[in-house]
Amino acid sequence: MKINAVSTLNAPEAIGPYSQATKAGSFVYTSGQLPADPSTGEIVAGGIENQARRVFENLKAVIEAAGSSMQKVVKTTLYIRNMEDFAAINRIYSEYFTQPYPARSAVEVSNLPKNALIEAECIAIANDDV
Repeated sequence: MKINAVSTLNAPEAIGPYSQATKAGSFVYTSGQLPADPSTGEIVAGGIENQARRVFENLKAVIEAAGSSMQKVVKTTLYIRNMEDFAAINRIYSEYFTQPYPARSAVEVSNLPKNALIEAECIAIANDDV
């Protein structure tokens, strides 16, 4: 099976030796997306709602660059600095995902790169073969 790197200028550049996403077979696997502005690489200000929205916009950009869409996401993983932000994150999440909702894991973590409040990754169907 061929593995292809996915890259877009509409999401932050990778800050290490990894791809924004990889496309393998019929699936797209994203790296964790931080709430960073793609043009500056800096974490957006304004708290968890702004950061969550930026994370999902970054995921959307990477998934679309791979030829997929948010409607084809089958699994998400959220890394959250404070689980008390969960309700606010769910409100933003529901703006990007509809039924049938992707399977999801949410994990509280002690720290994230660049002191972000949230990071998210996902797996999506890359095409209509599946």
